[in-house]
Amino acid sequence: MNLILLKEDDFVSPNHVQLSDRRFMHIRDIHQAESNSTLKVGLINGLIGTATVTHIQSTSITLQIQLNQTPPPPLPVTLLLALPRPKMLKRILQTASTMGVKEIYLINSYRVDKSYWSTPLLAETAIYEQLILGLEQAVDTHLPKVYLRKRFKPFVEDELPSLSQDSRKLVAHPYNTTQCPSSELTKTVLVVGPEGGFIPYEIEKLEAAGFTSFHIGQRILRVETAIPALLSRLFPIL
Repeated sequence: MNLILLKEDDFVSPNHVQLSDRRFMHIRDIHQAESNSTLKVGLINGLIGTATVTHIQSTSITLQIQLNQTPPPPLPVTLLLALPRPKMLKRILQTASTMGVKEIYLINSYRVDKSYWSTPLLAETAIYEQLILGLEQAVDTHLPKVYLRKRFKPFVEDELPSLSQDSRKLVAHPYNTTQCPSSELTKTVLVVGPEGGFIPYEIEKLEAAGFTSFHIGQRILRVETAIPALLSRLFPIL
C-alpha cells in the first residue's frame, strides 16, 4: 500500500480522519507507525498529501491531513474488454487501475462463457475493492469507472460509435492484422478480446464501426499479460 486512500466519511473534522479497517491494520503492522509518524495519503477522486499520526488506539488511528498535490494524469484511453474468466478479472482490474485507465467496459463476446456474468466479482463492491488496490499501488486517487455490457451487437452498433467519436479506434487481434501503431498520447478506445480472440463476425462488426485491428508480435499472450503490454506500447508516458 503505497498510498493510504481516504473517503469523505473517514473525516471526523475538516483536517482529521479516523481509520479502523484494513488501512489501520496496514499502518499499524506494515508501516509500524507511531505518534507523529508521517504517511502518504490521498482523498478518493481528490488530492494527494501527507498525514501525521496524532493518536493510536488498539482498534483505530487518528491522522491529521494535509492535501496539496495533484494525482498523476490518467491515460487517455477507454478500455473495452471481453469479460475475462473470474480468476483473471481481479488481476486485470487492479492492473488497469494501476496503469491509469479510467474507463473500462466489460463486454460480451461469443467466446465469453455465460457463467462468467454470474460471478460475484462483478458486484459493485467487489469491483471497487480491486480498483482501490490498483490506486494504492500507483499512488493515484482518481477511481476508474467500470461499465457492464452483456450484449455485443447492440453495444457495438448503438453505443460504440458515440463512445469512440474523435478517438483513435484500435482492436488488439493476433490474426491477419497490421503491426502496432506508434506510441501517441492521444484519446484512444482500445478493444481487447477474450482468450482465443474475437470470432470473425465480431471483428467485422468492430471494423465496420471504424476500428483497426493490430497485433504486437507473433506471441499469443494471455489477456492479463496483453493489457499492460498493449498500454505500454500505445502510450509514451508508461
